[in-house]
Amino acid sequence: MTKPKALLLDLDGTLLESEKLWLIAEQQVMARYGYAWTPADQHHCLGGPLERVAQYMEVKTNGSERSDIIGGQLLSAVADLFATEPLEWRPGAEALVAQAHQLQIPTVIVTASWRSVLDTVMARMSETVGMFSHSIAGDEVHNSKPHPEPYLCAAISLSVPIGDCLAIEDSPTGTQSAVSAGARVIAVEHMAAIDVAGAVIVRTLVGQDVESLWKLVNN
Repeated sequence: MTKPKALLLDLDGTLLESEKLWLIAEQQVMARYGYAWTPADQHHCLGGPLERVAQYMEVKTNGSERSDIIGGQLLSAVADLFATEPLEWRPGAEALVAQAHQLQIPTVIVTASWRSVLDTVMARMSETVGMFSHSIAGDEVHNSKPHPEPYLCAAISLSVPIGDCLAIEDSPTGTQSAVSAGARVIAVEHMAAIDVAGAVIVRTLVGQDVESLWKLVNN
């Protein structure tokens, strides 16, 4: 088999340079509580899920607001940014997705972001690369990344064996999720170092295609 039966794709930091928008939204929300949110705070929260980020924010506000309220404020802020700001693809990601669609390889976005944000982003992305086959949002699973459930659900949604799927991630939590599920995994180091046994680490998707990445994970 020279190519995977499905491509399972993380969103933030893997397909899109969206961590910038999350940082702006996080700073906006935390400014309401008098806290100056820093890149170090964002790095700590990289990979989500939303519940963990919101709980961290609650601690940083000294418990002045419940985490579920803060989480809702964060979702609203980032959804507004995704709807209005230009989308910036990560290097090589747009071409990879477009090639997969040309080859009629099913594509599934597997993200910790919630459905209310994901639908807006997917609609805008599809304008240039075509429609994705399916998507798994963070609020649609019982156990978010690093648990294997999101990636297992993605494979099940296509009726494709997880071992025949190529997953692409950029965070340690997401990479662990995909590896634990049994997918073949490419990890693109971006904002955090990744040391997860079973994943193939690359620095960029530029110059890669579906077949070359599949070859890397099967060597």
